[in-house]
Amino acid sequence: MSDPQQEPRFDRPVLNGLVALVAVALGVGLILALVALMGSKVLGLGDDGGSSTAGSTRNESMYLPTPAETEDSRGPRITLNTESPEESESSEGTDEETEETEETESTDTASPELGEISLQAVDNSVAADERIYFSGVYPGGEGAILWLQRWENNGWADFPASVGVTNGTFSSYIFTGMSGLNRFRVIDRDDGTVSNEIRVQVG
Repeated sequence: MSDPQQEPRFDRPVLNGLVALVAVALGVGLILALVALMGSKVLGLGDDGGSSTAGSTRNESMYLPTPAETEDSRGPRITLNTESPEESESSEGTDEETEETEETESTDTASPELGEISLQAVDNSVAADERIYFSGVYPGGEGAILWLQRWENNGWADFPASVGVTNGTFSSYIFTGMSGLNRFRVIDRDDGTVSNEIRVQVG
């Protein structure tokens, strides 16, 4: 029977090999870790590098933020017309009404054309032997003498009165004892231009 202490042990070389491999792996891992740490510091990828980058950003002279569309809807971004469609239509209607009013007024108060005589009486009714005031305009008739005529016996008869034109206008008055409706007009005998007639009730 052999002595067990003298039996060779085959497991020790294997164990030693394993220990050696683990030691080598730990050494290689430690070396790689050191190399990676040093490389990160050199390239500025650590905390110091980040602080330095932030500091350099703060020291820049101009900073342009990223543009973003505003969501504030309290006012228009572009204002082309401050009037609403209703106000615009109302304004157009007012302009049209104003033009129509001006045209109507100009038609009602139109001045006589050049060469026409416009005659009017101050009063349409007077007492017998009371003054009958009349006036008128005669464009282009500066200096002309206008003779008064009255309607008698189905025709115009000369009335003993005349008036001169000054600055395109004339005015005067007459007396008459003929009661009833009297019709008058004036005439420029030089060129035959006559005015409209006026009617005055006398008495």
